Parts: sequence; C-alpha cells; structure tokens
Amino acid sequence: MRTLITGGLGFIGSNFIRHTLSRHSESEIINIDKIGIGANLENLSDLEKRKEYRFIKGDISDSKLVQGIIKNVDAVINFAAETHVDRSIANSTTFIQSNIVGTFTLLETERKLNKQVRHIQISTDETYGDIRQGSFKEEDRLKPSNPYSASKAAADMLCQAYQRTYGMDIIITRCTNNFGSYQFPEKLIPKTIIRTQKQLPIPIYGSGENVRDWIYVLDHCEALELILREGKPGEIYNISSGNELSTIEVVKKILGMLDKSEDLIAFVEDRPGHDLRYSLDSSKIRKELGWEPRHTFKSALEKTVEWYVKNERWWKPIATEEALHPTPWKMS
Repeated sequence: MRTLITGGLGFIGSNFIRHTLSRHSESEIINIDKIGIGANLENLSDLEKRKEYRFIKGDISDSKLVQGIIKNVDAVINFAAETHVDRSIANSTTFIQSNIVGTFTLLETERKLNKQVRHIQISTDETYGDIRQGSFKEEDRLKPSNPYSASKAAADMLCQAYQRTYGMDIIITRCTNNFGSYQFPEKLIPKTIIRTQKQLPIPIYGSGENVRDWIYVLDHCEALELILREGKPGEIYNISSGNELSTIEVVKKILGMLDKSEDLIAFVEDRPGHDLRYSLDSSKIRKELGWEPRHTFKSALEKTVEWYVKNERWWKPIATEEALHPTPWKMS
C-alpha cells in the first residue's frame, strides 16, 4: 500500500511513519509537511535514504501539489494540523488555514480525481468539549470550547459531509492526549521534563485539577494501523486508554521519576475556557476491531522521561523560551 501521510514531521505523524515502516516492509510512505510549528526534520532524518520513504516539503492547502501526489496513492492519513490550544487562543488564523482549509483541499482533490482513496481524518477528543461524568461516544454532539477544537470539529463536519454526499471512503478518529518520544516541547509532558532538566519552575494552570486521558503514542499508532486496514467507511472511532489523570498528578509523577522536589511546581493563571475533563468511550474500536492499548501509563511515562533525558540533542534547539513559556496563550 502506498500511503500519503500529511504532517508526518510532527509528533504523532512521525511516530506512525516509523511504526509502519518497521512492521510492513512492503509499505510505501509519502510524507508532505510544510515544516511549521511542531514539525521537525530531525524526527525522521534517519529514514531519508529509505527507498520506501519520500518526503515532500509543502502545504496541504496547495491544491496543485496535493493533486499530483494523491493521484498516485491508495490512502491518505491527515495528521497535518495546528494543535496547541494555547496558541489558538493567542492567534487562531493558522489553525483555520491548516485544519479547515487544508482538510477541505484534500477532500476536494480526492473528489475531483474520482479516486477512491481511503481517507483517515485524525481528529481529537477536544471536539466534544468537556464532560463532568461519564464518557463521550462517537454519536455524541460536538461542543468545542476553543479555536483549536472548533477548527478540528469543522474539519470533521466536512469529512462527514463529503462521505455522505459523494460516497467517499472517509473515516474519522478521535483520540485522547498522546505522549511519547518526539513530542514538541510546548506540550505538558515534554515541557515538564525539559523545564525540570533546566531547573526551571513547572507551571500548573489554575489548580491543576483538569483531567485528561493519557495514551502512549505507539498505542495510538497501532489503533490507526488497524483502522486503516479494517475500519468501515463513514465510521468514527474513539481511541482512549483509560489513564485519566489530573495535570498535577502527571507533573508529580514526572518529578518523582527524575528525583526532583515538588517545590519546582508553580501555580499560574488558568487559561481562558479551560476544559475540566475529557473522557472517551472507546468500546467501539475494542469490540469491532479488537484493539486495546498494550502499554501501562507508568511504563510508557518511564520510557518517555528516559528518552527526553537521553536526547537533549534533539530538544535543545527547539526548546525555546517561546515553546517553554508558562502562559503561552498570552503571547501574540
């Protein structure tokens, strides 16, 4: 199978490419990435000479470029997105362009080519909004709380409309918070590890009681691999691990693994519209496709902490003051 991966130099996309090429020697990957914030050529630099892998620098909003690529592939997995809530609060323009216009360009190109490629849209649990009790199912309504999640919800709506109107082979996946190797330093877990290594205070928004379900990125990759092969057109699949932890719990676990004092914790102003809890019911993918996560939170977090400690060469050039800022939504 020849697959177009969009945004493959980002965190989840690069992990998926590595995962695929390590398990399926017959696979061919074309990776298109504009190399924006969160993308890093170093993520896949060791694959540059692999004949099964080809990188193209470009924007998925460029219809001519996209058309020339899609006509030669069997599947499209759209990882390309602006993903950081805090930055979307400061300036949402690039989120609208990448997440909505970019997705529209892919879908419209696939439609015009009349080529029945399998399109996997990588969405997020944040499109549902927050939930105090229980867990969201795939048929629940979307109620995004910030410009980032609103842009992803809009992309999902486009995918559903194109699937129903034109009968296209489109599947939407919504996953909980990922963590693991190669994650950009602006996100909670790498930011906490890196700031701890630098002996900097660890910023905690508000009271730190906001809850997220944390999934190891390789478990997410395995779910996507299964959906690519066996998922049904028009379906939505929630992907979750059941590792629901508050921000303060996660930070304390990292400090403990690094043998650092909790005195490094510094409570800061909460970000606007901060969702209290995300939770997904992933019984559908577990029952219908037989997927389940293989890694415990503890073992995966230990692997992640160890990776960042050993790979300062990777994160040092990109762990800028802006990336590590304690209140990034205030930056313009």
